Amino acid sequence: MPMLSVSNLEHTYPNGHKALKGISFDVEQGEFLVVIGLSGSGKSTLLRCLNRLIEPTSGTIRFEGADVTHIQGADLRKHRAQIGMIFQHFNLIPRHSVEQNVLYGTLGTAVTLAPLFGRFSESAKQQANDALRIVGIAEKKSVRADSLSGGQQQRVAIARALMQNPKLLLADEPVASLDPATSHSVMQYLERINKEMNTTVICNLHFLSLVRRYATRVIALRGGEIVFNGSPADITDEWFRHIYGEDAIEVEIR
Repeated sequence: MPMLSVSNLEHTYPNGHKALKGISFDVEQGEFLVVIGLSGSGKSTLLRCLNRLIEPTSGTIRFEGADVTHIQGADLRKHRAQIGMIFQHFNLIPRHSVEQNVLYGTLGTAVTLAPLFGRFSESAKQQANDALRIVGIAEKKSVRADSLSGGQQQRVAIARALMQNPKLLLADEPVASLDPATSHSVMQYLERINKEMNTTVICNLHFLSLVRRYATRVIALRGGEIVFNGSPADITDEWFRHIYGEDAIEVEIR
């Protein structure tokens, strides 16, 4: 049984724009799946449907065999607790410390109200320190988040997501705001989490050089539909033009 199974998924926004049109694919445990495509192709909408930040219009999403397409209440909270989310713009609280920002990753799974008032257990603090060590910035735990570079802030966001002990990690354009050298640094940490912790990763990316380096499989979206599903090595120049358009030029990140 696949970890994730998406069947005929569609989403139409209130303005009538149909962002996803009959999307179907499976994700196996331990994959590093990258979703590519032009801006507006449906990549972000897809990830937000998977963790139910957006309600699918139709179709089915199954996670570990359970239908999670339209769950609500406690079932929805349980589903989201198993899925970490990393955003393009970090979503940190600037004036709070790095450690505090990471600890906020426990709020979705908290069983008491104490974390809502900034009171965290010693075991949670130890887990936060461990997560910061995984992403290589444990020494920054006491500094304000807004004193860090963009790449360091994204690593804090990754550490925050790890606080959920996620089975699935979703990353929506995690390096879009970063310079090329920092982009590889962040991607290497995601790769480490995938390989060493056996955490399944689904990541939206633009640059094919990063896709070829880190992905185990690629899905390409165009106009809300899947136009490619296969190995990164199979994305030829012809496929690149089919995905991005005849006038597109590949930009490489080294």
